[in-house]
Amino acid sequence: MKFRIIVVAIVLLAIGVSLAFADQYTEKITRNLDSAKANRSELEKTIGYFEKKGDAQQLDAVRFLIANMDDACYSETAIFDSNKVEIAFNILDYPNIDSASKALEAIEKKRGRLKFDRKQLVFDLETMKADLLIRNVEQAFSAWKTRPWSKTIPYSDFRDYILPYRGSNEPIEDWRTYFIDKYRDLPKTMKDSTDPIEAATLINRELAKIFTFDSRYYLHPTDLGLTEMLKTHLGRCEDMTNFTIFALRANGICVVSDYTPYWANSGNNHAWNAVMDRDGKAIPFMGCEADPKAYKLSGKIGKAYRKSFGHQRDNLSAKLNKNERSPGWLSGDEFIDVTKDYATIADVSLKLTDPIPDSVRFAYLCVFNSGEWKPIHWSWIKGKKTNFTAMGCDVMYAPAFYYKKKPDEKAKLETTGSAFILTHRKLLGIFPQSGKCITLDGDTANKISVALWSTTKKVYANATEEKRIAALDSGATYELSYWDKEWKSLGKKLFSDKSKPLVFDNVPANRVYWLVKDIVSDEHEERIFTIDPQGAQVWW
Repeated sequence: MKFRIIVVAIVLLAIGVSLAFADQYTEKITRNLDSAKANRSELEKTIGYFEKKGDAQQLDAVRFLIANMDDACYSETAIFDSNKVEIAFNILDYPNIDSASKALEAIEKKRGRLKFDRKQLVFDLETMKADLLIRNVEQAFSAWKTRPWSKTIPYSDFRDYILPYRGSNEPIEDWRTYFIDKYRDLPKTMKDSTDPIEAATLINRELAKIFTFDSRYYLHPTDLGLTEMLKTHLGRCEDMTNFTIFALRANGICVVSDYTPYWANSGNNHAWNAVMDRDGKAIPFMGCEADPKAYKLSGKIGKAYRKSFGHQRDNLSAKLNKNERSPGWLSGDEFIDVTKDYATIADVSLKLTDPIPDSVRFAYLCVFNSGEWKPIHWSWIKGKKTNFTAMGCDVMYAPAFYYKKKPDEKAKLETTGSAFILTHRKLLGIFPQSGKCITLDGDTANKISVALWSTTKKVYANATEEKRIAALDSGATYELSYWDKEWKSLGKKLFSDKSKPLVFDNVPANRVYWLVKDIVSDEHEERIFTIDPQGAQVWW
């Protein structure tokens, strides 16, 4: 009798697990099947296959994929002129990014302002075939169950970091079969075949031999699929991380793509990989370039995020009302905040001093990137207060709203209040406080003279302590501005002598400043700075 009770209990537990798997995604799957249109039968065929197979975990896995497939797509980007006519442009026709950029500039003079824009979206719900999805799930499970370094990985990590069939917005392809065959014998070459870091390192070193970064691909922002990767062996950092994801996930290694939307101390953005060690800790590395435990980020982090296949209901997109808008990338919900893994963090509580526009419920925190304040995080507005969580320290920020000034206009980001530095330590004696927000709201009664040597942090060529050389262009005119809810000019000056700094007098103290040439490149790499008690530029 006791034995029968145990058997019944086990059966009931198994039924309960199956029911939990079956009910978890029912509503989302129903909605997505309706959205799949003519492709509905392919997705139903896939679900039916795993229902018949009777493996509860595999059934849950395919339901997880279909339930979160609604935004998954191949996004193709192209260049359009001012009349929205596509420009045929092949970056590989040019030897380097400079020549490609000059070619675009020449086209722009003839065709008007050029713009990168979306050419088409190919949604997975409408195109995913049953055979490919079934093969993806079964190959993922096979690698998880059989590779010696992956046998202790919990199902939740497997589902999030091995199972997904795509890395970002690249074309859907069968990359698992290629990389399974390529690294089938890898365990035989390892010192410790149970170590996922060693396995990831060995694979990454091989990948570096066949795929590499090429700056020309900044002008080709469509994410590459495996076929094009193997044809050109070139891409940008997002492509490098995807190529690495394909290879490692195909072999049962938990790997992710982490990124910062905007560097906090330079222009542009960055994406990189992280692999989970035996304890589930994420170890960063640069796919196709630098190994785990041998990689260091080159810039400063205000926020770091991790791409996810599953929808994250705590993100801003889940809080927006139907007609409410948010800045660009923050409208997505397929990323997780991992800033704590890459920076010393602190929460930022602000009191909003400017009037809050009607119907605005959220505030944003921005970093200065490529000549603009760009949003890096969001927060609810409660009364006049707002709280931004887990912000990277030793970074300069500015708060902002996002709204329409007029009903017929597009929503825009509008800064509000003062810029400030979030610091967790004493910054070289510049600001004596520690672990605080240092507000740069100026001192109108105190004017200073500033001696400026550069527009950005640079090493001075041929300079010594006795002889300093300015990193400015002789014969160029420079404009100095300070931030007071907008950039306010302090005038322009012609620079001539590299042995001397460019001096501006009557400058408001305790501000953030920006020095730019009269003719500024599109990259806007001139950095903002403060002035320390000794009169030196401190870069942010």
